[in-house]
Amino acid sequence: MMTKTKLWIGVGAYVVASAGAVALPETRAIAIESTHAEPELAQSVEEVQPIPGQEWFLLGEAGEGGEGGEGGEGGEGSVTFTPEGGEGGEGGEGARTDFQNRLDGSTLLGALQSGGHVIFFRHAQTESDYADQADPNIDLNDCSTQRSLSEEGWQDAVQIGAAFEFLNIPVGVVYSSEFCRAWQTADLAFGSYVKQSGLNFAPAEEYTDAQVAQMRAGIEPLATAVPPMGTNTIIVGHDDVFEALTGLYPEPQGIGFVLTPDGLGGFVLQASLLPEEWVELIDE
Repeated sequence: MMTKTKLWIGVGAYVVASAGAVALPETRAIAIESTHAEPELAQSVEEVQPIPGQEWFLLGEAGEGGEGGEGGEGGEGSVTFTPEGGEGGEGGEGARTDFQNRLDGSTLLGALQSGGHVIFFRHAQTESDYADQADPNIDLNDCSTQRSLSEEGWQDAVQIGAAFEFLNIPVGVVYSSEFCRAWQTADLAFGSYVKQSGLNFAPAEEYTDAQVAQMRAGIEPLATAVPPMGTNTIIVGHDDVFEALTGLYPEPQGIGFVLTPDGLGGFVLQASLLPEEWVELIDE
C-alpha cells in the first residue's frame, strides 16, 4: 500500500506520495493530439519516426497572434502549433489551446527531479487583463503603470514555489521579462530572477509578422538551451511571447509548460500544469 502524507500549501491541502525517475526522449519533434500510446523513447533525432495516430511536427515559425489581436496563418515553414487564423486574443478563436500532456504525473515528476528541462510560466493572475504593453505611457520601471498581480496571483506564485521545494525539483537560473507581473511571479515562487528584455511583449496590441518574429527570437535561445546538469531552467513571461514560439496559447494565467531542449536547437513540449497541479504530480 502506498504511504501518503498530507501537505498544506497556501490555502489548500494536498495528498502526496513518492515517485521514481525515468528518462525522457531527446527529439527535435513536438508530439500533439495523440490518440494512441506514446512512441518509444528515442536516443537521437534520427531515430524519431512518425507512428499511426501520432502527429509529429518539427519546430517551425508560429503564426501572427496577439492579446486581443488577430491570429494569422503561419509563415513559410510553419509546422508547429500554428494558429488557424481568425480572431485571436485571450484564448479566442485562432489561438490553439488544445495541447495534451505527453507524460503522466509520476513520469513527469521523475523527469523534472533529474533536471534538463525548461519550464515556462505565464505570469500569475492579475487584477485586470488588457494589453498594457501597447500603452504609450507604460514605464517598465514603474509598476503602477502596469497590470498588477491579484491576491490570487500572489497565492498561486507562492504555491508553485512551495510545490517545487517539496517535490525536490531542482531549479537553476530563473529568467523573467521586465514587466512587474512577471518578475514578481518569479520572485514569489523562486526567490530570484534575471530580467531579460527578450521576454517582453512587442509594443502593440495587434502584431505584425515582424513583431511576432521579434518575440520569438527573444525567447527561443532561452527555451532551447540545455540547462546545466541536474537543474531545470525557469522562464516567467507572457502569453503572446509563448504563442510566438510555439503557436500554442497559454491559458489561464499562471499555467506552466515543460519543455525538453534537445541540444540541437529544438525541444519537446512535454506537459502543461496549472498552479495547483504541481504538487499533485506526486500522487499520480
